[in-house]
Amino acid sequence: MFEYLRGKLGFDVELLHDVHERIPPVQAIQLAKALEPYRLFFLKTSSLPRTRAGSSTFASRPRPPWPWGELFVNRHEWLPLVNQPLIDFIRLHISAVGGLNMARKVAACCEFFNVRTAWHGPANVSPVGHAVNLHLDLASYNFGIQEQSPFSPLVREIFPGATGDQRGYMYANDRPGLGIDIDEKLAAKFPYTTPGRNRGTDRRLDGPIVRAVRS
Repeated sequence: MFEYLRGKLGFDVELLHDVHERIPPVQAIQLAKALEPYRLFFLKTSSLPRTRAGSSTFASRPRPPWPWGELFVNRHEWLPLVNQPLIDFIRLHISAVGGLNMARKVAACCEFFNVRTAWHGPANVSPVGHAVNLHLDLASYNFGIQEQSPFSPLVREIFPGATGDQRGYMYANDRPGLGIDIDEKLAAKFPYTTPGRNRGTDRRLDGPIVRAVRS
């Protein structure tokens, strides 16, 4: 696939790929080595070593840049990878690691070690979460890249001021605070009725979290 894409696009277009921890570490190393000639912007979360020794093994091999962290929930997971440094991008889910203030501290810490930001921003992050990501990006010297999911017209109506994607860029508005609001009357017309997804897990209507299984 990457040979075909590079043949069609050349090397002026940045390519990113998401493996999402679906392969074991030994295969992740093999994949990273095979992809090295295609000069990816990064190879996202190919696998997740559970020890610092495992991370060191990954970092010492030829590889595309590593972004890690979207499943991390505390500093004991990301800090050892940053201060080595064993990763190239910090990719945290902001609400899972302590919110805006903690993420600002994480970004400042990563700046010392030349680790750039790549905050988690898929479709299951709310418009408020995307607004937080955008403001963190604007305030971070070591900004790297931002994942962004487009919002439907209805979602943008419920959340006035929601960030937009214009030709690959996100733009902040001049409204107070994060620049976003919620139309509570309109939102009330769409009550929560289906099980939700939470970063790789399913949550049943009565609350319990179960591991997601993809067919």
